[in-house]
Amino acid sequence: MNGHGEGPDAALLDTAGLQRLIEVLLERGYRVVGPTLRDNAIVLAELESAADLPRGWGVDVAPGHYRVRRRGDEAAFGHSAGPQSWKQFLHPPRERLWAGTRDGAGNEQSEEEVPRYAFLGVRGCDLAAIATLDRVLGRSEYPDNSFVSRRRQIFVVAVNCTEPGGLCFCASMGTGPAAGPGYDLALTERIEDNAVSYLVDIGSHDGADVLAELPRRSADSDEIACARADVEAAAGKMGRQMPNTDLRNLLIESRESPQWDEVASRCLTCGNCTMVCPTCFCTSTEDISDLTGDHAERWRNWASCFEFDFSFVHGGGSVRQSGASRYRHWLTHKLGTWHDQFDMSGCVGCGRCIAWCPTGIDITEEMNKMADDD
Repeated sequence: MNGHGEGPDAALLDTAGLQRLIEVLLERGYRVVGPTLRDNAIVLAELESAADLPRGWGVDVAPGHYRVRRRGDEAAFGHSAGPQSWKQFLHPPRERLWAGTRDGAGNEQSEEEVPRYAFLGVRGCDLAAIATLDRVLGRSEYPDNSFVSRRRQIFVVAVNCTEPGGLCFCASMGTGPAAGPGYDLALTERIEDNAVSYLVDIGSHDGADVLAELPRRSADSDEIACARADVEAAAGKMGRQMPNTDLRNLLIESRESPQWDEVASRCLTCGNCTMVCPTCFCTSTEDISDLTGDHAERWRNWASCFEFDFSFVHGGGSVRQSGASRYRHWLTHKLGTWHDQFDMSGCVGCGRCIAWCPTGIDITEEMNKMADDD
């Protein structure tokens, strides 16, 4: 496939074309999920039309700070990452695994119908996060069947970033601002003379098939070049960056750094960073029953390594009892030992953990301090 929207097949959509894209996906049986404005935040929810997109809204972000704001144009994707990621649709925060009755008549593994999702507006960082979860949950020695069945059915419409947020650092993690492989279609939103258009990149045969049903026109070389230049320029506008060094070795060498105690003095061990992270995958299980004891269920829930009982060992208590040890474990795993397990980093540079930390702890600031002290 032509993955860069160049040549005679390069196409442009207008706002009517974007609306038709959603209609076509709905007609094909997908549940279209994308960004929308709700409760003073840009969240991911099911869309019925392009009118549900947060057109004309952006966000201001800083450590421990997130606010929506009005833009001076009608951009539908002129915002950076919100509090949610696409992980919740592929690896649900709460999922029933099994249900049974005392007499055994109702014992069954949960096999709920898996929804067919079309993700609209997936940024480069989040597309990389989906690939990371695919490596961890989908292609491990013991794959997660629920994830595999959900992942297999998705249709991905990515969006190349042209305006990084104040906490974005995807460029230094190699995950953006351009969307990498894994999309069916990718859009680059451009605003010129108050008119909004979308250059389309085709990433799969399914994507080409959908594009064929949309009202579009061919893009000329200048339009293609301008869209590419906007994305390339975004790489130099990142609000944050990781130090240009081997992060895995840096963390190994910094194991006894006094910085762990310093950051622990600010960390609430609330687990917000792991809950908003698009790649954290840890879970716990719980068994519940009704008051009669005749019916029981087993559920799987998202868990956090910041929880005191997360490292509990029967007969010995929790292994990581201090906040410093839990923060060190999280950061060392995310940027270091994840490479040993999965041959990749666990961080995609979205900046969510910085925005949604109540005390504003900045993962890039902590790593840069360690690099300066090294």
